Amino acid sequence: MNLIAPALIAPALTAFLLAFPALFSIVNPPSGAIIFHEITDGQSHAERVRLARRVALYSTLVMLIALWAGTYILSFFGISINALRIAGGLVVSVRAYEMLSAPDNTQARKQREAESLAATEPEDLASFAFFPLTLPFTTGPGTIAVAISLGTARPETMSGMAGFYIGTLVAVLTLSVMIWLSYTAADRLAAILGHTGRTVMSRMIAFLLLGIGVQIALNGIIPVLHEALGR
Repeated sequence: MNLIAPALIAPALTAFLLAFPALFSIVNPPSGAIIFHEITDGQSHAERVRLARRVALYSTLVMLIALWAGTYILSFFGISINALRIAGGLVVSVRAYEMLSAPDNTQARKQREAESLAATEPEDLASFAFFPLTLPFTTGPGTIAVAISLGTARPETMSGMAGFYIGTLVAVLTLSVMIWLSYTAADRLAAILGHTGRTVMSRMIAFLLLGIGVQIALNGIIPVLHEALGR
């Protein structure tokens, strides 16, 4: 038993340290909370808490399905793991570059969509918990692409795979709690961060995301090069 625990802890910690920063960078709960605040501005605090809890739950399911089953689904179509790593890393890197070069573009687009939803009757807002509050506002295509890319780093050994599932589960649950807390306190975050704070945060997170995207791509490029040079 004493030998099993260390064998799980190391890959679990590695998976967590890779998955959590990557997913946090793309989901960005504080930034999402600003959009959530715009949409639910007319709601009471209790209603906002219930809606935030539902969004956090749906986000958990979206991220876990993409992390754990995304690679299997794509493999069914004949896409290799290394090809998926390279493609996913490029997608993440391009997304990060866009965030670095124009951090306000995505926020402005979401803001316009939020304004159209803000006119919705309060009793109908609960129906938007999954779409569009979860998809695409909180865990959109970018998050799904990152999660699938992270899933390609799954080890092949039993202990490594078990550690991977544990680490990614903890990462997703931690991020989901942050989504819930951020959305619950959306009104306070909006007042604290302001426009300048959101821009600075977006640039810092984008730089981190760029490094993660390059690392994911290298995890696919290096094995391909070794295979090509070995022939």
